[in-house]
Amino acid sequence: MFRYNMKRFYFILILIGLSLCIQAQNTGARVSRGGDRNVRQQEAEKDNTGLPELSVRAQVMNEQQKQDMGNPRWIRNILREVDLTKEKNAPLYFPVKEMNGVRNFFTSLFYLLSEDKIKVYKYREDDESFDDDNILSFIDMLINFDIMYDSIVPNGLGPIHFAVNASDIPSREVNKLFVKEAWYFDQNNSVYDVKTLAICPLAQMTLSSGEEVIQGMFWVKYDDIRPYIKNTPIMTSNINNAKLYTMDDFFRRRMYDGDIIQTDNLMNLPIAMLFDTDEEVLAEQERIEIELKSFRDSLWLQPDTATVVLSKKETRKSSSVRGSSTASAPKEKAPKQPKAPPAAQATKTAPTRSIRR
Repeated sequence: MFRYNMKRFYFILILIGLSLCIQAQNTGARVSRGGDRNVRQQEAEKDNTGLPELSVRAQVMNEQQKQDMGNPRWIRNILREVDLTKEKNAPLYFPVKEMNGVRNFFTSLFYLLSEDKIKVYKYREDDESFDDDNILSFIDMLINFDIMYDSIVPNGLGPIHFAVNASDIPSREVNKLFVKEAWYFDQNNSVYDVKTLAICPLAQMTLSSGEEVIQGMFWVKYDDIRPYIKNTPIMTSNINNAKLYTMDDFFRRRMYDGDIIQTDNLMNLPIAMLFDTDEEVLAEQERIEIELKSFRDSLWLQPDTATVVLSKKETRKSSSVRGSSTASAPKEKAPKQPKAPPAAQATKTAPTRSIRR
């Protein structure tokens, strides 16, 4: 009897242990699924910033719509400084802070970088390098410019996400841009065009001494950001508030206004270091602008001015000959009309006395 009770007791213990194991597994599975769901939800909230991921179709279309320079026989690299506070460049600067889902150009770049959708490269004063060794991470950029951020680890899983409050994004301080352009002529396709190569935001910073300086933040290839800004509408006029253009149109159509500060040269020096006075710098900038326009005009066959003048003279001579021949033709005299007999003179009458006295 005792042995039977012990067997029964052991059997009950085994059943209880099995039930506890099954319950623990089910609870663990539910916790795991819940954790995955929470992670997916946080990742969705992370990506829900108005900048969707590029689909495969969008990536293919972006490759097809890239501005291919081909094999140019002539190319001139130009670096411009674009002041965003000017009225012509204001569509890229305003609104300074996000308003009703509308962001300016730098804020859009900032969110793209925070979501690791684009690669940016370290800013160097001597030249631009787009090698993998010069890639700048988002956290390094935040530290370099003293931007406040919060470190978030979703449920202790996955990589750390750095969140920045919208009020801490330095969109107001970034009031200038460096724009690298390539003016090129493709002889095979007879194309003379301008391509935007890269963009560098410039931030106005105040040092501890109180001195204000302009500091480049990073370089970004324009082809990397074009898929995200090609459908971002902007308002370009104070009179017509319809958003007829996009940020991509603003760059590809060269609707911005910027001063030339450097061209690629053998000494790799900016214009300001090649001349002594501001007047000489301004004259050099105007000379380069005229040079670019003159090169474009020289590509196409212009009519010979001597031939044009000669044809005008021949036309004028032929018209004068026709006029002289018309004038020298004899005129037929009209037959003389007989003179009319003289009219009879009216007889004088006595003056009439007025009735007004």
